[in-house]
Amino acid sequence: MVLNIIWLVFFFGAFVACMVQWLAFGDSGIFNKAILGAFDMSKTAFEIAIGLTGILSLWLGIMKIGEKAGAVQILAKIVSPLFSRLFPEIPKNHPVIGTMLMNISANMLGLDNAATPMGLQAMKQLQEINPNEDKTVASNSQIMFLVLNASGLTLIPVSIMTYRAQMGASNPSDVFLPLLLSTFFSTIAGIFALSFFQKVKLKDPVTIAWLAGLSACVISIMVYFSHLTAEAIGTTSLLISGIALFGIIVAFLGLAVYKKIQAYEAFVEGAKDGFHTAVMIIPNLVAILVGVAVFRASGAMDLLLNGVSWILGLCGVGNDVVPALPTAIMKPLSGSGARGMMIDAMKTLGPDSFAGRLSCMFQGAADTTFYIIAVYFGSVGVKKTRHAVTCALIADAAGVVAAIAIAYLFFPPTA
Repeated sequence: MVLNIIWLVFFFGAFVACMVQWLAFGDSGIFNKAILGAFDMSKTAFEIAIGLTGILSLWLGIMKIGEKAGAVQILAKIVSPLFSRLFPEIPKNHPVIGTMLMNISANMLGLDNAATPMGLQAMKQLQEINPNEDKTVASNSQIMFLVLNASGLTLIPVSIMTYRAQMGASNPSDVFLPLLLSTFFSTIAGIFALSFFQKVKLKDPVTIAWLAGLSACVISIMVYFSHLTAEAIGTTSLLISGIALFGIIVAFLGLAVYKKIQAYEAFVEGAKDGFHTAVMIIPNLVAILVGVAVFRASGAMDLLLNGVSWILGLCGVGNDVVPALPTAIMKPLSGSGARGMMIDAMKTLGPDSFAGRLSCMFQGAADTTFYIIAVYFGSVGVKKTRHAVTCALIADAAGVVAAIAIAYLFFPPTA
């Protein structure tokens, strides 16, 4: 429903902008310009989707090896001490704990296809132990689970790196570390917001140790990079990203050997999903990018961004951020819409531009909040979401602010 409204707004907004320019300035060619923009972008969208096939196949193949070798289960065991304290309503050793950890771990590793079914199953199990007499009212555990999903914490931003590679980025993985830092702040903000509404005892020694340890790691990274030159930041970030990503691949393969998993067969199985995924996204990609192209060619996008730029100027925020903001605004509403805005920013300004990189960070710093709320709560008949939307949007806002600050640190715009 949201995506349908957004799509119609693009076209009707573009039509109104064209009419205004024709009637006010006599620009009779503006309609043709908008149509040509739509034709050109539909071709570009198709080329992008086809070009994604190889890269998606590679990463989904690697992810399938990790999934079958038990990487998700290992990650779940590591974080279980923290999660057991964030969900005090859940009985000890209840099966839903394992399901939730599997879902969040899969999200962190970029296994979206595996994460959604487990997420729906976890929500169903949480509904079974919902302490509210009215089962249409969301429980604290359901809200906590949903906000952790909506905060978008990701270790391996496979899809974003894939799109950057397809758009011609000099190093598609250069946003890996900045994006990880941004999602960390988003998740922490969501947890603190929930602790206020749900009276979660964050003073628990284990919880303090986890949050303090993670925060110390992130702060250390930020402080270290803040003392480096712009050139050194780029070199060091690429080195860390390269070692981390290569290390994950080697770790998955090593784990597969240890568990006696047929790594090659697992890779091929996952790679097939990459081909199907690339084909399936063509209609959505064409629809969104054509809408964005018409909106931009008509002049409506420039009018909108000029207004946003003026407002941000009053707040002391530089214009470098403005071209990437449509991605941030769109992300809580629609993943496809935000992806279209991200691609449009990279295509218009370049994937290695400040706005191009920042739009990628916005895309990965949070998740599609309203979609997750609709699907997860809708699957179990929950209608009264209480403070779920508020806390999820707080996490989204924190991710946006963190992404801007971190982008200025890692990718300072050139004069």
